[in-house]
Amino acid sequence: MYAVFVTGGKQYRATAGDVLRIEKLDVNEGATVSFDKVLLVSNGDKVTVGAPYVKGGAVTARVLAQGRGDKIRIVKFRRRKHYRKQQGHRQSFTEVKIEGVAG
Repeated sequence: MYAVFVTGGKQYRATAGDVLRIEKLDVNEGATVSFDKVLLVSNGDKVTVGAPYVKGGAVTARVLAQGRGDKIRIVKFRRRKHYRKQQGHRQSFTEVKIEGVAG
């Protein structure tokens, strides 16, 4: 059984036991989170698609960690114009373990 849910503007496919890195949530480590914006639930051959969300669908997860991803370098350069700009970025994430899928 798996579900597709939305959080942070992105869609994730989750089954029970999966560990996902999602967009940062403002919750403490060890807390339980429930995602109710479920787009699709599949249980074997039975597939339920929401319009836009599945009624009664939910994905529950436990927060494992809060962190930041690897640094990404942004370099802007124009040859022969004496222009060079460098910038870095580290995206924050929340690591969750999926405990259950309902729907």
